[in-house]
Amino acid sequence: MAAKPIMIVEDDEGLSRLISDILSDDGHTVAVFNDPFRAVAEFGHERFSLVITDVKMPKMDGIEVLDHVKRIDPNVPVIIITAHATVDVSVQALRKGAEDLITKPFEAEEFLYRIRKVLRNTFLLEENLKLKQELFNKFRYENIIGLSGGIKQVLEKIEKVAQRNLPVMIIGESGTGKELVAQAIHYNSPRRDHAFTAINCGALPQSLLESELFGYRKGAFTGATEDRAGLIELADGGTLFLDEVVNLTSDVQKALLRFLQEKEFRRLGDSKTIRVDVRVISATNTDPQKAISEGTFREDLYYRLNGITIPIPPLRERAVDIPILVQYFITLHNKKFGTDFAGFTPDAIDILLRYHWPGNVRELSNVVEASLALAGGRHINGEAVSQFIRGPQGQEDESGEGDYQEALGRFEKDYFSSLLRKSKGNVEEAAKQAGINVVTLYRKIKKYQLKKDSV
Repeated sequence: MAAKPIMIVEDDEGLSRLISDILSDDGHTVAVFNDPFRAVAEFGHERFSLVITDVKMPKMDGIEVLDHVKRIDPNVPVIIITAHATVDVSVQALRKGAEDLITKPFEAEEFLYRIRKVLRNTFLLEENLKLKQELFNKFRYENIIGLSGGIKQVLEKIEKVAQRNLPVMIIGESGTGKELVAQAIHYNSPRRDHAFTAINCGALPQSLLESELFGYRKGAFTGATEDRAGLIELADGGTLFLDEVVNLTSDVQKALLRFLQEKEFRRLGDSKTIRVDVRVISATNTDPQKAISEGTFREDLYYRLNGITIPIPPLRERAVDIPILVQYFITLHNKKFGTDFAGFTPDAIDILLRYHWPGNVRELSNVVEASLALAGGRHINGEAVSQFIRGPQGQEDESGEGDYQEALGRFEKDYFSSLLRKSKGNVEEAAKQAGINVVTLYRKIKKYQLKKDSV
């Protein structure tokens, strides 16, 4: 199971050979040290999956070895072997971070079982940490793509609110990326190591929402055959994301308001009160003030949920971001499928810029994916794109972003400024990142009056 070797620290050569043989026969790579000083010195230079050390050794005992190892790498598990497992030794070893204590003499089968258990737990812990890092990387700010003023404001708000425990309400049309913003807040907050739990309040039957949120006791209603924790309880310590929160029924709104006020709730059919620590982020694709005026959404609940508002602009109001998003989706597609698509031709980008995008970024992603799936070459032209665009394609942009040439000009200016800033004014490096030659970039610098020494 272990790709890295197991370190054995044992001054008894006969016992160290026995342990080495047992582990080698089980498929492990082993490094044996009869001198604890040499073992500790070597530990600083090589990576090990596990350290097994005897407790009684001359000059340096196993507890000291444990101390040295944990100081260098706190995550490496250490197993102590002892002939006399006194309470004193056991308590001292466990307090200092030993994973297990094995008493001599031992049976090979029992010894292997304990080793495998420790390695399995370590493997699961490493996988968990790796997964959390992947999630953190996935929802960093730079994965919310765009150079437009609207997106810059969204990013600025995420950065400000992530570290605070305030409730957040995200307002934006369907497909603008509300859940992505919620995840970015969570994974950049002190709650990142706990659960991000999401529920779409508009996707579930309203009769099920209360039980989904708060859970229930066995027998609370027909079909409740066992106790079940709700999403609020499962999100303890983390973040609960309520998408399309305006769709909640009046009964669920009342129960949610009570929870937000008291920080406690009861499962359906239960008399026991449960307290949890949950940050609530909500989202809606409709105007909550309109829902309040129509009497379908409680005003007091709105103020409880709306600590900070983050509006996400629709894609038609940030046409300058479309070429960047297209290239981002192409990069993701190339990584996922091992393809080598270069990009969309100018006439294809022209069609995308003139389209109204009722489905926003989600629709753009689908159009790019579909166009790549049926593409016949490395560059996707307008004809390939147009078959996936719904409705009229030549309509004037209604966003105030201007016509195609104007939008393209803004995109190029922001895009090349960003590249020059990232490359610290190195034109050759910026041209390489953009996939164009240096002469072309110099033309763009002159055209948009970009100053290399000030970027």
